Amino acid sequence: MVFRTLLRLTGSREHLEDLAQDVFLRLYRALPSFRGEALVTTYLYRIAVNVAQDEWKRRRRDAQSLVSISDETSGWEDRLPHPGRNAEELMEENEFQGMVEGQLQRLSQVERAVLVLYHQEERTYEQIALALGLPIGTVRTHLHRGRKKLREGIESARVEGRFTPGKRAECKTNA
Repeated sequence: MVFRTLLRLTGSREHLEDLAQDVFLRLYRALPSFRGEALVTTYLYRIAVNVAQDEWKRRRRDAQSLVSISDETSGWEDRLPHPGRNAEELMEENEFQGMVEGQLQRLSQVERAVLVLYHQEERTYEQIALALGLPIGTVRTHLHRGRKKLREGIESARVEGRFTPGKRAECKTNA
């Protein structure tokens, strides 16, 4: 859960093990002050988001790009579905996923965090609100805005010809 969340929030495998270690170290140090008002997983998500935010700040300081779509360390080939589909479909999906990851990195930190926690980690509004320390209405607003920006970014890529989806690789979001 922690590795997957950090990977999705940071968009890179670089320093992933160190970041996960930092999450668990912070959790260990914070457990004595844990009041039990929320689930431990919610507490863990909050810590993971904080560690990811620290990583974003460090990257900004180092003036590194967030993610290169052509980065071989992004490992999309490890996450491809069952090999029953043909190579063209797999390549197209790989390209689409890379583009979506790139568009995710263009969102604000809070929009990206809300989208990842809601869609990829399947957290509820309440869990996200607790994890990020935001009101539920604000979580819904960031989710709506993040979806809209993500959809617009994908449509822009299609118009510019950076991606031409086939039958399977289509963006489906609820507005």
